[in-house]
Amino acid sequence: MDIKPLRYFIAIANTASFTQAAQQLKVAQPAVSMAIKKLEQDLGLTLIHRADRNIGLTDEGKKLLLHAEKIIQATDEALLEMSELKGLSQGEVRVGIPSMLGSYYFPPILMAFRHRHPTLTLKVIEGGTWQLQQMLEKGELDLSVIVAETLPDSLDTRALLREEMLVTIATDHPFSQLDKISPEAFFDEELVMFKEGFFHRRIVDKLAKACQRTPKIGFETNLIPLIKSITQQGFGVSTLLAMVIEDDDQLITRSFDPPIWLDLNIAWRKNSYLSKANRAFLDFVIEHSQSERQRV
Repeated sequence: MDIKPLRYFIAIANTASFTQAAQQLKVAQPAVSMAIKKLEQDLGLTLIHRADRNIGLTDEGKKLLLHAEKIIQATDEALLEMSELKGLSQGEVRVGIPSMLGSYYFPPILMAFRHRHPTLTLKVIEGGTWQLQQMLEKGELDLSVIVAETLPDSLDTRALLREEMLVTIATDHPFSQLDKISPEAFFDEELVMFKEGFFHRRIVDKLAKACQRTPKIGFETNLIPLIKSITQQGFGVSTLLAMVIEDDDQLITRSFDPPIWLDLNIAWRKNSYLSKANRAFLDFVIEHSQSERQRV
């Protein structure tokens, strides 16, 4: 079977549109339509509903999609492995990094890796850890940083770093007089939170459920400078990693009681081919994290 129609089929499934699929694949729409029609004829099945411009997969199409994604991923990995037999002279690293780490932990690592491997391309995707984990499992990323507590069997991981989640407050907030902050006291305050899907928000929501409280979220944003500004001005309380707090932020941090620690891992798909470029990046990041732990 020619696998090109399968690429077209996956694009249609993802976009629910022949037109958008053709644009994404950079081919003419009639070519996509003809390829799908021939695929249906070869299989003797209808794969796509085409009623009133509403494009959707039939039950048979949904089953084929599961196999098509695996076939395309395996084919791409095989082609990549063959092309890399010439050595580590080119390649692309697609890595997912949570926004907070992308802004405060990874920049020097990315620059140092680029200096060591100037011919490799780095493609960094920022987002929530849950979103990044899903992209990794689908093959849209090669590597990703995820929270250790959410590890599925389909991924291999290595420990990266351990960071404490700290209650973050304005300098004149009453919490500044305390050594530690209980979850109950934290949830009595109006909160400045990341949006759903980000690891901080997931941990806070889990903590609220454990102590049967409903978070009072006054501001919801993924912009760290905005979270800091709102908190500085006393309009809410937040929680950030220690690495994010800088000396001139005019913010105070306190530990939760008991403390909340996040174990962050770098992950990749189990039993899949990890390119030389991605292996080089993985080794580099692990080497850096080990050096950091030894200093501590």
